[in-house]
Amino acid sequence: MRKFRTLAALVLALAVLVAGCFQFGRSAKIERRPIAASINRGTLRVLKSYDPANAADPWQVDLRGYDLSSLDVRERLKDLTYATFDAGTKWPAALPEGFNPDLIMQVGKNPGLGVNSLHIKGITGRGVGLAVIDQPLLTEHVEYKDRLKLYEEIHIPAYSAAQMHGPAVASIAVGKTVGVAPGADLYYIAEYHGDFVKSGFNWDFTWLAKSIDRILEVNKTLPVKRKIRVISISVGWSPEAKGYAEVVEAVNRAREAGLFVVSSSLYQTYGFYFHGLGRDPGADPEKAASYEAGLWWANTAYSGTWSSRLNEAGFGEDQILLVPMDSRTTASPTGAEDYVFYRSGGWSWSIPYIAGVYALACQVKPSITPETFWKAALATADPLEVTKDGKTFRLGRVVNPVKLIDSLKR
Repeated sequence: MRKFRTLAALVLALAVLVAGCFQFGRSAKIERRPIAASINRGTLRVLKSYDPANAADPWQVDLRGYDLSSLDVRERLKDLTYATFDAGTKWPAALPEGFNPDLIMQVGKNPGLGVNSLHIKGITGRGVGLAVIDQPLLTEHVEYKDRLKLYEEIHIPAYSAAQMHGPAVASIAVGKTVGVAPGADLYYIAEYHGDFVKSGFNWDFTWLAKSIDRILEVNKTLPVKRKIRVISISVGWSPEAKGYAEVVEAVNRAREAGLFVVSSSLYQTYGFYFHGLGRDPGADPEKAASYEAGLWWANTAYSGTWSSRLNEAGFGEDQILLVPMDSRTTASPTGAEDYVFYRSGGWSWSIPYIAGVYALACQVKPSITPETFWKAALATADPLEVTKDGKTFRLGRVVNPVKLIDSLKR
């Protein structure tokens, strides 16, 4: 009888070991590997001009996948300064003085604001689970393939190729060179928040609610020291949308389970307000002074409308956490080693940044909560004032990851 008990114990130990290797080793659970996207757009005949009045449009100078080699762009520095481009962009031999796409791409990989200095000290989000719910992912991209522990799909057509959004947000969160928390474990649910129809897109957040609940199910199977602590969802929901009640209830379940759900609806779900920052491609991402209002809301910020809206909402600038958004280089969906530079971003790029910083915070202070994190993030952030046309505007407080982590360690 004792031999049977010993054998059973060995079998059980082996099962636990195999399960652990499957979960945390090289064999991640990958439900499907979407094919790479194809963004081959042929020869570009005319380079569009950038219109500052239309800054809310992020695709004014979208050069991804284009061949510009036959164009004379030597006098188009102003327009190229606002260009989005990728590994598939083919440039002319002669470029404007001061425009170096290779350098811009490289600088854009830096998450900035001292994050890399934290990585050098071993603060990488190691041991922290970070979940992303977004569009189909290029699972084998070098930025995050070694961190990817789970990839599943909910409400995704079986033939879907990788999309631009998923690789970007995943790499901003946990990318090994562009990410805020390159040591965090990545759990990814691919999901469309509705259905594509002939007339456009019909929102349905019941699928997002199911995705959140799936993450909670997965989290129950993880060891205490490897739990998922934060979910990055680069979308928001409004009361009139289908599935609104379901997604709100799912977020509440996640909160009760101890997860921080970072989304565009962060104010509605937690009472936290953030905004995204812009940066000239040539400015140093390490310096808070390099940042200003993001391109899509700059006209609002510098017209005085931003301050008026804050006052009407009862908010002060010191309650707004500002995080990087524009001029970011991310993983591209076009290939495992391809990158793309997005000159104009959106909250979609800010949300995984916040999630990454929270993962760093969880590493140094496992007992942290979203409320204590946000309070500490605002307390250690740097006030941002920007002068335009002789006027000075206070926009909020720029997150300072180094000061934040130091304060949590103390």
